[in-house]
Amino acid sequence: MFALITAAIAPAMALLSYFYLRNHYSARTGALVFRTFLIGILLVFPVMVLQFAFTTEGYFTQPLTRAFVLYGFVEEFFKWYLLWLFVYQHATFAKRYDGIVYGASLSLGFATLENVFYLIANGLETAFVRAFLPVSSHALYGVIMGYYMGRAKVEKEKARQHLAMSLFLPFLLHGVYDFILLAFETYFLFLLIPFMFFLWWVALRKVKRAHQLDV
Repeated sequence: MFALITAAIAPAMALLSYFYLRNHYSARTGALVFRTFLIGILLVFPVMVLQFAFTTEGYFTQPLTRAFVLYGFVEEFFKWYLLWLFVYQHATFAKRYDGIVYGASLSLGFATLENVFYLIANGLETAFVRAFLPVSSHALYGVIMGYYMGRAKVEKEKARQHLAMSLFLPFLLHGVYDFILLAFETYFLFLLIPFMFFLWWVALRKVKRAHQLDV
């Protein structure tokens, strides 16, 4: 069990360390990042209950609605709302990149507990694929969400536009990811692997752009 828990947590810790250590942060900021990570962990429970309820009642059973509504919108909306409520409203954003760190932290908290449950159910042999696909994809949605939320915090004149993008783009990308999984079943890797490279490209461009704007 220890090996399984370690394998489930390690990818998220590695990704969070990568985004966090790119900048020097104070202990106070580190504590807020950790708190945001915990919020992401706790978010798994209401989301799972809501998704289970919709599935049991027979809603959103088609691949398109299941991918974009039940998974993409439900998960990204609640992540966005809690990031807006607990971080955007109260934290001091010195830079746009701060939003990326907080967004990645909350998303990786969510992905970590989700990964623990999945590995318990399906075994340790799925750990590598889980690290490369769902865990990293959640991190990248969080990077994109945090990038636009960071811009909204710093660029007050365009706050509404950036806040809208901070929800819309992660929702859209998450929906595409799950639609590929659900609609193409046997051949999903032929589409999903290029999509993951595209997702990394988009997210890293946001990281680079945030640094450029923060100079």
